[in-house]
Amino acid sequence: MNLKIIKHSELFSTSGQIDEEDLCEIAAAGYQSVICNRPDNEDGGRHVSSAKLAAACERLGLAFSYLPADATHLSKEHGAALRRLLVSMPPPILAFCRTGNRSTNIFRLANAAETSNLALPGGAANDKPRQFEVVIVGAGAGGIAVAASLLRRAPNIQIAMIDPASKHYYQPAWTLVGAGAYAQKKTVRPMASVIPQRAQWLQRSVVEFLPDHNRLRLDDGSLIAYQQLIVCPGLRLAWEKIEGLEQTLGCNGVTSNYRYDLAPYTWQLVSQLKQGKALFCQPAMPIKCAGAPQKAMYLSCDHWLRKGVLDKIAVEFHNAGAVLFGVATFVPALMSYVKKYRTQLVFESNLVKVDGERKLAWFDGKDGAGNIVRQQKSFDMLHVVPPQVAPDAVRNSPLANLDGWCEVDPATLRHVRYRNVFALGDVSSTGNAKTVAAIRKQAVVVAVNLLAACAGKPLSAHYDGYGACPLTVEKGKAILAEFGYGGKLLPTFPLDPVIARRTNWLLKTTVLPWVYWRLMLKGREWLTGCSDSKEQP
Repeated sequence: MNLKIIKHSELFSTSGQIDEEDLCEIAAAGYQSVICNRPDNEDGGRHVSSAKLAAACERLGLAFSYLPADATHLSKEHGAALRRLLVSMPPPILAFCRTGNRSTNIFRLANAAETSNLALPGGAANDKPRQFEVVIVGAGAGGIAVAASLLRRAPNIQIAMIDPASKHYYQPAWTLVGAGAYAQKKTVRPMASVIPQRAQWLQRSVVEFLPDHNRLRLDDGSLIAYQQLIVCPGLRLAWEKIEGLEQTLGCNGVTSNYRYDLAPYTWQLVSQLKQGKALFCQPAMPIKCAGAPQKAMYLSCDHWLRKGVLDKIAVEFHNAGAVLFGVATFVPALMSYVKKYRTQLVFESNLVKVDGERKLAWFDGKDGAGNIVRQQKSFDMLHVVPPQVAPDAVRNSPLANLDGWCEVDPATLRHVRYRNVFALGDVSSTGNAKTVAAIRKQAVVVAVNLLAACAGKPLSAHYDGYGACPLTVEKGKAILAEFGYGGKLLPTFPLDPVIARRTNWLLKTTVLPWVYWRLMLKGREWLTGCSDSKEQP
C-alpha cells in the first residue's frame, strides 16, 4: 500500500486521498471503517466520488461515512460530528482527505470537544471519566518504584496505576539466565504482589493521551481523568523491524535475552554448541541496558573457553554503532576481553533480515565510500537484540518529541509543555542509559518534584543522568560502569571502576535483586540521593 497512513491511536488513523483500488489493502491492514472528509466537488470533482467509495466499501464489508469539510473553514461542529462517528463506527477507523491534514485537524477538534460526556466504543456515551489525583501509566520498575516513593511521602494520596500485565519481571537478571547463572523463575512475580496496597490497579492499556484535557483513554473506550500524570510504560521491542525474525525466534538457533521466555533457550544453545559460528548483535541506540548485547557475548565465550571449545567457534559481535561502549573510560578494559575471547568486532553493521531454517542472517554495513552494503552471514547460534521504540500511544501523542519519546526536562523530569506531567524510565527523552539503576534514582526525583508541584513550590530534586551497568565479562567477575549525563563517571564505591571484580559479580547476582524486590519496589530509597543543584545537564 503506497498510502502514507498516520496512526493517531489504536482506534483512529488518517491518510491522504484514497482510491477504490486502495480499499482491499486498507481492509487487509485491519481497518473496519472509512471516513471521507473530502467534498465531492473539490478541485472540480476530478477524484473518485464518495458514492463510488461507499459502494466499494460495502462490497468489502467496510463501514463508510461521508463527512465533507472545507480545509479553510473547519469548526467545532466538524469535531463533534467526527466524535459521533467514533462512537458509532466499528474501529479501527481510517479517515482521509486530499493530503490527510484536514482529517488530522478534525480529529484534533474532536478531542478538543468536552470529553466528560463522550466515549469511544466500549464505554457508555454519558459516563463521566473516573478521576484520580495521580495516574501512573505503567507498572514496571518505574511505575511501582515511583508509586511506593509517593506513598512513603504522602500516605493518603490517591493513586491509580494502569497496566495490562499480570506479571512483573526483574529484567536485569535475564542476561544471567541466558548464561545458566540464575534461575528464570526468580525473575518473575505476580503483578498483584508488587502493586502498593494503597494504589488502585486498573488492568487495562492506555490507547490515547489527551493531556490538553488531563485525560487518558483506555482500550475499553473509557476515560480516566487526572490531576497529575506520570508516564512510565517502558519501551516496545520492535521485533518486526527485522525481516523474518518473529517467525524463527526461539528455534533454529535464534534467541534473545531480551525476552523472559527466550533467555533459557540462550543457555540451551550456549551449553550445547561445541563448534560453528555464533553471531551476537546490537541495534542502534537507544536501547535498554546498552551493555546487555555484549554481556551475552562475554558470558557465552567464557563458558566455551572453560569447556575448551572456544577455538572451534567463530564469534562475531555486530554493532550498529561505531564504538564498543558509549563511555570511553571502559573501552580498554572491555577490549581486553574481546581479545581474550578472540571475538571479531564489526561496527556499523545492523541486522536487517533472518532466515532461521537456512541459518542465514543479513546485515547492512558501509563500504569504504560510505555506501550501504548488505552482507549475508551463516550461523549456528544468533543472539538478537531488536530495535526499540516508544509505545504507540506515547509516540502518537502530544507528549512525544520528534523521536517519539515522552519529552521531559532532563533534570526535573517534568514535561516541557505540560506542567502536570512527569515521566521516568525507558519512555522518557532523557539522554541517560536506560537501566533499572537509572529508574531507582529517577523515581525519587519524580516523587519529590510532583509533590512540590502540587504544593506550588519550586522543583528541588534534580536528576544527574545516573545509570549503572554491571558488565559481566566472565562468570564470577564484572566491571561496574556507573556514569551520568555526558559520560561523567559517578562511582558509588571508592574503587577503580575499570577493574573486573568478584564483588561486582556478587552485587549483580545477589545484592541488586534483593535491593530491587525488598527496597526499591517498597519505597525504601537506598543510595538514591538527588542533587539540589539547579544547574541543567
